[in-house]
Amino acid sequence: MVLEATMICIDNSEWMRNGDYAPNRFQAQADAVNIICGAKTQSNPENTVGVLTMAGKGVRVLVTPTSDLGKILACMHGLEIGGEMNLAAGIQVAQLALKHRQNKKQQQRIIVFAGSPIKHDKKMLEMIGRKLKKNSVALDIVDFGEEDDGKPEKLEALLSAVNNNDTSHIVHVPAGPNALSDVLINTPIFTRDGEGGSGFAAAAAAAAAGGVSGFDFGVDPNLDPELALALRVSMEEERARQEAAAKKAAEEAAKEKGGEQQPASQDTTMTEGPSASASEAENKKDDLMDDENALLQRALAMSMDDTTSSHDVRDTDMSEAAADDPDLQLALQLSVQDSAKEGNDVSKLLADQSFVSSILATLPGVDPNDPSVKDLLASMQNQSEQKKDEDKGPDGDEKK
Repeated sequence: MVLEATMICIDNSEWMRNGDYAPNRFQAQADAVNIICGAKTQSNPENTVGVLTMAGKGVRVLVTPTSDLGKILACMHGLEIGGEMNLAAGIQVAQLALKHRQNKKQQQRIIVFAGSPIKHDKKMLEMIGRKLKKNSVALDIVDFGEEDDGKPEKLEALLSAVNNNDTSHIVHVPAGPNALSDVLINTPIFTRDGEGGSGFAAAAAAAAAGGVSGFDFGVDPNLDPELALALRVSMEEERARQEAAAKKAAEEAAKEKGGEQQPASQDTTMTEGPSASASEAENKKDDLMDDENALLQRALAMSMDDTTSSHDVRDTDMSEAAADDPDLQLALQLSVQDSAKEGNDVSKLLADQSFVSSILATLPGVDPNDPSVKDLLASMQNQSEQKKDEDKGPDGDEKK
């Protein structure tokens, strides 16, 4: 790729109001300038382009060489048309602007749009051409509009003076139905040496011929990068919006489907839940009752075992102790005899009716002559007599 710094000289004289180029000379020139600026910046990202006007109150630099295409295109709006074109001054100012470029490795080029008569003579233009050649500045000339007063010959002489190894070019564009930019696309200004915006020129030519179907959205990004970028961003936003809407619809459908299944499962759970809880409660109740009964039975058994075992243990201990100690055995026998003797004495006292009557007379509220009391005493006496008879042996002796 060619690394260049380019200055474009625009003719904004009164002659630019003519309508022999659609829609008029100035607008046709502006369209061609836009295409050239796009081609230069697209061919190499480090290329820079500047713009100046050659008519009006004087030569005026609209923008110094820059790679910002938006800034270059914006400077074309609102230009004033008037006065006469000063070709010599415009070329000299453009050369001075290129001399102060930031990247000194860039090749220098000036593109001149001449659409009005040239007041300078041929010698002066040849001198300017030789100066450009000396400073290694290439020159491209676009000749359109007026052709009187030897204008083509003067421009040819300028080109001959500046041309070096066919690096400079001139294009004569006659008035006609074709736009100025359409004619320039197929000229060496775009296609020189197979570089310098040839791809852009081919794209622009296809667009001009109506073959824009190869570009997204039908817009060539080289011709209108801002519009192409805006369309691409808009398409991406719309695609993202559609994807979000489809995702949301799928989530809602899945949510509704899950909501229909959930109530059925909840109903089943609710119907199974009470029965399960009731059965569990009954089982727990039965288990508790069984546990309580088992514990009660076990406690009773243990109490009975303890009582029997305690008596057995006590009797066993007493017998074992008596066997070991004769004195203890004698004491146990005496205590048993005393208890039996006391029982006999009590029986004898109860058998004495006069003694019992005297005792009952001393008790408050008791009448010994009461028939019920007498019957009670008689029964007690009979029991005592029966016990005496039982204590006597078969031979009439008392049991000891």
